This record gives sequence, C-alpha cells and structure tokens, in this order.
Amino acid sequence: MSLNDPQWGKRGRSGPPDLDEIWRNINPRLNELLGRREPDEGGAGEPPRSSFPFGGAGLLVALVLIVWLASGFYIVDEGRRGVVTRFGKYTETTSPGPRWHLPYPIEAVDVIDFSKIKTVEIHGNTPASRSARGLLLLTDDENITDALFAVQYRLKDSKDYVFDTKNPDDVLVQVASTAISEVVGRSQMDFVLYEGRGEIAKKTEMLMQEMLDRYGTGIQIQNVSLQDSQPPEQVRPAFDDAVKAKQDLERQKNEGQAYANDIVPRARGLASRLLQEADGYNARVVQEAEGNASRFKQILVEYNKAPAITRERLYLDMMQSVLGSTSKVLVDQKGGNSLLYLPLDQLLKQSQAGAAAPAAGADASRAAAPPPEASVTLDAGRPREMPRSRERGDGR
Repeated sequence: MSLNDPQWGKRGRSGPPDLDEIWRNINPRLNELLGRREPDEGGAGEPPRSSFPFGGAGLLVALVLIVWLASGFYIVDEGRRGVVTRFGKYTETTSPGPRWHLPYPIEAVDVIDFSKIKTVEIHGNTPASRSARGLLLLTDDENITDALFAVQYRLKDSKDYVFDTKNPDDVLVQVASTAISEVVGRSQMDFVLYEGRGEIAKKTEMLMQEMLDRYGTGIQIQNVSLQDSQPPEQVRPAFDDAVKAKQDLERQKNEGQAYANDIVPRARGLASRLLQEADGYNARVVQEAEGNASRFKQILVEYNKAPAITRERLYLDMMQSVLGSTSKVLVDQKGGNSLLYLPLDQLLKQSQAGAAAPAAGADASRAAAPPPEASVTLDAGRPREMPRSRERGDGR
C-alpha cells in the first residue's frame, strides 16, 4: 500500500490518538471563544482579528465576575442564623440551609450561633466592689457579703443582638451587676447566706430579663445561680463567732421548748386534777353543810318539844364523840359497881398501833405521843382505885 492510499490513516485506531489532529480540532473552538477569526487562504501572514471588543481582557472580566458572584453563596448550619446587611443596613435574617446574597461590598452576612448557651461569671465593675471570688454587696441590714453569681444565656433575636446594642455581652454583665445589687440590697444577711439563695437567684433572673428586653439586647436569660455567698475575708472570724452565738441561742431555745413541752402538759394535768379535787371538796362540804342544817332543823323540832332531854342527849353524844377517840380512861368514883373493869387489851392495841404508824409531820408525832402517857396514868391510877374499892367494901 502506498503512502497516497486514502485508507492509510484509517488503520490502527486502537492505538493512542494523534496530538496534531486533536490540536487542529480544538484550535478553532478556542478562536471562537476568544473572538478570533480563521485567517484567509491568501493572507497567512496577517495577524488574526478579534471579534470581541476587548479581547482577552473581556474574558478576564467575565471570569472575575463569575467568581465574584459565586462568592455570595454561603451555608447556614443548624442552630444558627444569618444576618444579611446591604451597605451596612439590616436586610433580613436567613434560616439554616444553603443561601446566596449579593457579594461584598454590596451585601454582607454574619452567621450567629443561636443554639449555644453561654456562661458568664459576674464580678464587680470597680475595684472597690470586686473581690478575689466574686462581688461585694451591701445587704438591707447594712452587712457586706461576698457573692459569686453565674449567668447562663443565649440569643433570641439576631437583629437586636447585632444592631440595637453595642457590645451586648458587656451590657449583660452591667445589667447583671445592677440587678444583683438591687435584689441583695433588699434582703437580710442571713437570708442571703442560707435559706434565700434560690429566691434571690430567681428574682435576679426576672429583673435582668426585664432590663435586657428594655435595652433591646436580643439576649434570653436561661439561668442565674448564686454559687457562693460568704462574708468578706477580713471579718470572717468575727462573723463565725456571731454565727456560733446564734447557733447556741437556737440550741438553748430548742432545749427550753423541749422542757416546756414536757413540763406544761404535766402542769396542766396537775391543775386539772386539783380543780377536780376542789370541785369534789366543794360539793362534799356543801352536802355536809346541807345535811347538818337539815339535822339541826330536826333537832330543833325535838328541842322545842323537850328541851331538857334534847340538851342531855346532845351533851352525851358530844362527849361520846370526843372521848371515844382518846386513850385516857375516866372513872366515875361516885357511881357504880364495886368491880371496876378496864379494857387493857383494847388500850394496848391502840398504843401499839399509834407507835407503829409513820409520823406524817409534827402533828402526827404529837398525836402518837399520848399512848405511853396513858399507860402511866393507868399504872398510877390502879393503886388509887383499889383502896377506894376496898373502902367501899368495908363500908358495906
């Protein structure tokens, strides 16, 4: 096969492509893109003319324009918001997802994190109100406490946060210091140190949110916590002594209350019993008086009928009542029998019973003394009675 054979270049397609042929195919297309025309057959030596007014500069401008427009694409992640401004003025707030805005310097976008909860510890704004731990505060009872507060917050309005307030985080710290000072200044020292921490934190949170909304900061308070509250270091020993004294006072009050809880019911029970006894005694005395009055009326009726007999009967009853409880023996010398009977066994029993009974007091001891005297009286009286009996016998 000769070199002029038209089938010569059609063989061997399985090999690599011819670079010259590729270049010849691409070159016209590049000329079209660049705005150039193919040279005429007779003018091979003339430079090509461009159909595009600016030639390569126009292509460069087009490429720059494409890149500039592409720079306006941005992505807003979940939990964030995009704040778009046009020539520095707020335009809109974009939600999560792919977004596009006019590139700089026409528009700009600030992506703000809405989901993140930030925490800031509150210290004093001045060296006089700042301590090594927290904030020096004056209480309602003119005491000073060293308190440490922590504030947790997040963003709720991107426009207010970015445009309405300059340095909103600094504004938050100042608002927190003001609110804390106001709330603590209305509370007592013991309330701040012990039982009132939760209530103070709640009131501070409400007051802070009210002030932040009034200033338009776009901040939402999540939580305010009073982490620690102690007296200043300089007066700590004196304060500890005062606290110990209060604890001793509370302990003594509790002991006194416990004693009162024990003794008061018993005293009330004793008083109730005495009242019941007094009521019983009153009823008994009244009944006895009424009975005596009734008996006296009956005696008066009998006395009116027979005065002498009634007087004699009353006298005998009284003597029997009085002498029946004594240990002395009275003997009638004039009357009676020649044989005198003395109940010695009964007298001895009464004497022994009186000696064995416990003395209840001075009256009881004096009441127990007569039995020996009675025995002496009996012993002394026996010789006197016996001769008299004999004399009576002799006289008979």
